[in-house]
Amino acid sequence: QVQLAESGGGLVQSGGSLRLSCTSSVSDFAVMGWFRQAPGKRPEQRELVASVFASGGTKYSDFARGRFTISRDNTKNTAWLQMGSLKPEDTAVYYCYFTSRGIGRNYWGQGTQVTVTS
Repeated sequence: QVQLAESGGGLVQSGGSLRLSCTSSVSDFAVMGWFRQAPGKRPEQRELVASVFASGGTKYSDFARGRFTISRDNTKNTAWLQMGSLKPEDTAVYYCYFTSRGIGRNYWGQGTQVTVTS
């Protein structure tokens, strides 16, 4: 059974930084990334933050580009999301996801709370 373990959330002041990590119990995923769910939003309203592909290519949402950096280490089955210049509107539960090769099944982390105070 594939399990993802997230860590790194917390409380930070506006302008601060946090680094999230997500590690899988198994290896070889096509895509690794994060979604986030803002307060008061439903799960189906989660928004993509960033993704990193097996090739090393990355994709960022507009709000993340220039402030967040995503990376991965396939030998450690781990992805990281370095978040900087954080704003109160970045407050959300951040969920990592890994997409398997082949059938493209998504696996989700348990979520980690990020709270940014003004």
